[in-house]
Amino acid sequence: MPGPRRARPAVLLLLGALLAADLYFHLWPRARRELSAGAPGCPCRRRHPAPAAPQPPPRARAASALRRLFAHPLYRAAAPPGPAEPLLGAREALRYYRRKAARWNRRHKLYREELNLTSPSAPLPLRPEASWLQFHLGISRDGLYPRSSPAVTRLLRDMQEFTTISADYSQDEKALLGACDCSQIVKPSGVHLKLVLRFQDFGKAMFKPMRQKREEETPEDFFYFIDFQRHNAEIAAFHLDRILDFRRVPPTVGRLINVTKDILEVTKNEILQSVFFVSPASNVCFFAKCPYMCKTEYAVCGNPHLLEGSLSAFLPSLNLAPRLSIPNPWIRSYSFDGKEEWEVNPLYCNTVREIYPYSNGNRLLNIVDMAIFDFLIGNMDRHHYEMFTKFGDDGFLLHLDNARGFGRHSHDETSILAPLSQCCIIKRTTLLRLQLLAEPEYRLSDVMRESLLQDRLAPILTEPHLLALDRRLQLILRAVRKCIDTYGEAKVVANDTTQPEAPASDRVKLAT
Repeated sequence: MPGPRRARPAVLLLLGALLAADLYFHLWPRARRELSAGAPGCPCRRRHPAPAAPQPPPRARAASALRRLFAHPLYRAAAPPGPAEPLLGAREALRYYRRKAARWNRRHKLYREELNLTSPSAPLPLRPEASWLQFHLGISRDGLYPRSSPAVTRLLRDMQEFTTISADYSQDEKALLGACDCSQIVKPSGVHLKLVLRFQDFGKAMFKPMRQKREEETPEDFFYFIDFQRHNAEIAAFHLDRILDFRRVPPTVGRLINVTKDILEVTKNEILQSVFFVSPASNVCFFAKCPYMCKTEYAVCGNPHLLEGSLSAFLPSLNLAPRLSIPNPWIRSYSFDGKEEWEVNPLYCNTVREIYPYSNGNRLLNIVDMAIFDFLIGNMDRHHYEMFTKFGDDGFLLHLDNARGFGRHSHDETSILAPLSQCCIIKRTTLLRLQLLAEPEYRLSDVMRESLLQDRLAPILTEPHLLALDRRLQLILRAVRKCIDTYGEAKVVANDTTQPEAPASDRVKLAT
């Protein structure tokens, strides 16, 4: 048939074109690569550099810097002679916590019976070796924990890993339910949503959820008393406090919390249960039940269930270790217009020195320590401080509630240093450690960066916040130099303990 015969050349031409294309685009490039791979002196072999020497992981490098810092003589100074005075008696504490555990188990059993839950539930045990209990027993006149404390290391790990068995509002939030005074700008507990979580070992921690992203700065127009409170500030404050060797911030760690499993499903508080909802983005959210914070736009939300936050270990019960809450002499004016006396009177410290217990002892020196700590983190909200009554007027101050720190890295609020600049007094040990942390080998931003890598939520602080620590440290040392130039070293630097070895290149020469 003539038709098909006339089409044969076209078909053959099409097949030849396809074969040529396959040869050109597929077979020939492959053959060229194989031929060039075996050619002597082929430059393609030199494109692959020799394998680099293995680098230690970031955590290993970080730990080495911290070991160097904590191995320095300033951090290994001998403790005062004799055993450190403990806050708690071991026998009394165990007896008290066993009673609390038994009471909790009874209430938990009754709660399950009311809900007609028939599945067996084992009683919650209290183990003397629990990390939170060992932390409580390790608190002494010297600080919340010793310099080398295995209990604190275990406590940080346990708070990250242990299962939560109950969740509730803190006592501050409970006091505010229906009792907010709307004529006051500042609430007694602040505007931060916080919950008390109890773990499987009967330990408790204060949970503060993430409310602000790390890279966000506090707006310039915000007053300090309406600023956001940041979970990462609580974590960073604990690490900085330990680096400064104050040891006055409770152990704090970051954790991803499942708001459904770890809070909603274990809480017995009906009010807390009622403030959970699912957002339009299908995320589980909750908010505080208070006239100031009862709007859904103030809620915190999981993604869809996971929410990061800080966990701060609870201090011993007030029934075991009473604490005093004392107004800060340098408290700020919590109003939109008005100023406190210290803000307008440069000689204000002379008045403070006439008032007991600031007239003698270590109280004023401890206030200066606290001001230095707050200036480094940028915390303007230190309206009160707390102390354990057992240690008397010369006991250390507790640096609690640091969530309003690390808000603005671009601004240094020098008014926070008023106790130092107005009183011109500082502990010798504090000054020596500040000088050490200004040295290149122990630069504060470097050791903080490395210390924070130990937390699972790292990075905790952005780089600008870390660099701000170095800048603020220089401002502190400059303020001390100005005081020494004005009043002399003998009146400014208080020899609070046996003088340890000073750094090699001090910025302020101290008497030997």
